[in-house]
Amino acid sequence: MAREEMVLTTGTEDTPVVAPKKKTDWASELRGILWLVLAVLGFHTFIAKPFYIPSESMLPGLLVGDQLVVTKYPYGYSYISPTFHVLPFIKGRLFGRIPERGDVVIISPPGKNEDYIKRVIGLPGDRLEVRDGVVILNGKAVERGPIHDMAIPVDQNAQCKPSDYPGAIRPGKDGRLFCHLPIVTETLPNGRRYDTVELGPSEGDFFGPVTIPANHVFVMGDNRDRSADSRYPIEELGLGGPVPWENLGGRAEFITFSKTGEGTWNPLTWGQSFRGGRAGTSLHAQRVK
Repeated sequence: MAREEMVLTTGTEDTPVVAPKKKTDWASELRGILWLVLAVLGFHTFIAKPFYIPSESMLPGLLVGDQLVVTKYPYGYSYISPTFHVLPFIKGRLFGRIPERGDVVIISPPGKNEDYIKRVIGLPGDRLEVRDGVVILNGKAVERGPIHDMAIPVDQNAQCKPSDYPGAIRPGKDGRLFCHLPIVTETLPNGRRYDTVELGPSEGDFFGPVTIPANHVFVMGDNRDRSADSRYPIEELGLGGPVPWENLGGRAEFITFSKTGEGTWNPLTWGQSFRGGRAGTSLHAQRVK
């Protein structure tokens, strides 16, 4: 009877021959991983990278826990463009372009291991002053709307601490707590409009006047009374005046998702980890016609 299985033989004996086990080519595997890492780093350097909001300086538009996409190419490339900022200081930008008023930008201050996110208010050549909380550009006050209320849900990443926002926490109809912030809408000379938080008199309500040098921009946080920005010296964690364009890391485009900080390792709690309605929100200030 013929045998049903195929057996490799040598000589006249029906002795199975076991094919040698193929060895893992570790060199090829490592090369593949290296190319993948280089591709990701290249994408983050030249195209876009994620950015996580760690502070409340850009309230009400950006909350702690928001994850953004930041594009790297709109202003060209400088020594801080690589992901790890490993290049020495090199003056200027390749394919450089000055931001528009109202752009939300990432800034990497010299000598600091953290990035800032602020809004561009003043451009090269502008004469800028802040007087009693009102931004004055080239002798004309930036248009400000009336103070109105905005309610932001309170969660682990948006705690609305009484020490920072006295009396702001109030319950909603369903019993959930909300942080009620006084909002003023600003409109820049180019028609870009956005909301700012107005908490009353503060140290940053008076600044300047200063003339912004060539290839510099003046930036401010939307949470005007709780933002370390161009109005404050470096010793006070500010940016020390207008920012050189070499230190602009990119432009914030949109929110990909937002985390409340309340989820745990338990999958049943993962629904509490994310804020609804924020994914896809554009960070380009509305332009008024």
